Amino acid sequence: MTSTQRPSPAKTRIASRIVATALVTGLAGVAGLTGLAGQSVAAPTASAASPTPATASAKESPRTALRKDVDAITRTGSVGVIAQSSGPRGHYSAASGVADTTTRERARVGDRFRIGSATKTFVSTVMLQLVGEGRVSLDDTVDHWLPGVVSGNGNDGRHITVRQLLQHTSGLYDYTADFPEMTTANGFQADRYTTWTPEQLVAIATRHKPNFAPGTNWAYANTNYVLAGLITEKATGHSWQQEVTRRIIHPLGLRNTLAPTTQSRIPGPHLRGYSNFYGTGETMDVTDLNPSAAGAAGAMVSTTGDLSRFYSALLGGRLLRPAQLSEMKTTVRAEGLDAVWPGARYGLGLQEVPLSCGGSYYTHGGDIPGFSTRPGASADGRRIVVVATTGDTAPDQSTEKAKNALVDRALCASGGK
Repeated sequence: MTSTQRPSPAKTRIASRIVATALVTGLAGVAGLTGLAGQSVAAPTASAASPTPATASAKESPRTALRKDVDAITRTGSVGVIAQSSGPRGHYSAASGVADTTTRERARVGDRFRIGSATKTFVSTVMLQLVGEGRVSLDDTVDHWLPGVVSGNGNDGRHITVRQLLQHTSGLYDYTADFPEMTTANGFQADRYTTWTPEQLVAIATRHKPNFAPGTNWAYANTNYVLAGLITEKATGHSWQQEVTRRIIHPLGLRNTLAPTTQSRIPGPHLRGYSNFYGTGETMDVTDLNPSAAGAAGAMVSTTGDLSRFYSALLGGRLLRPAQLSEMKTTVRAEGLDAVWPGARYGLGLQEVPLSCGGSYYTHGGDIPGFSTRPGASADGRRIVVVATTGDTAPDQSTEKAKNALVDRALCASGGK
């Protein structure tokens, strides 16, 4: 989940973790946990110096390089780290740290985790399938599908298009910036099991004035994808969860991917998430969460393997017709993401990020309390890397730098763009 406009410094610090645009202000890591990169070692606190990623030597195997990069992330204070890399040089995976700080069970590559805003790529894919079927147009207005839902305080759904929702150029306020469940420890504890309707989440956003006129700027807002989920339901007669499951999860055989509605627990083997919400409380286990608080903006659960298969199918042209895939990959400059991904651009549910070896890769960062997901894929879907972490992002950006280094190095080593 993500946001760029925030009414107060406190909300800016907190929403940055939910939203990939300001992860620089992430929480301090959990000190004293065991990092398991083959054997137990003490993990330093998140105040440790930013890692200097090791440069893979010509003789270093991709598996060794991935292991080193996973360990580098753990050293920044992450509780658990898992990664998978696939490409012409083979398929490799690595895990470090613990899945559960109570049982000290090791993190495993097959563990499920909350993927946060990586959900948006699934939702956008379904919407673009509907466009390809002629059931929805990217130029349709929000009001065409949801009359009166976006109104008041200068908000007007008659002037916001489906394209602008998917591209984050609607100007709508991000509801997560005014949402205690996602911003403070007390708020999370009070509402972690509350069921929220999409209309309630949109109403939080429309209590605020829009950030800019539709189509005149770019700013990440989870509100956009909550509305996209509602439009999907109107166009199909089924919830966005049902459509994602029917159109993507089942056809691709993503057996460990879920699009839950109100189920608070993650079934099966999974990583547990931990957060102190930017120092607003003691570090707590935040794994159990009613996902309706994130909805179509960030409710899904998956694994590194399933996400790899999804991005490979998507960018390989197996989920969208060429015209719609081209629309998805047509990007605008997204300065709001520069703190984490310098030079980033945003399409329709996809980010485009420069590679150090030239060219770029496609991704969608995903952050929700306790969990962070960073996929990366070449334009043709032949090279994929996915890294997932638990715990709070280090405030000195060392965690973000280490995750980005892993993705960049894995993609460059396997052929770059």
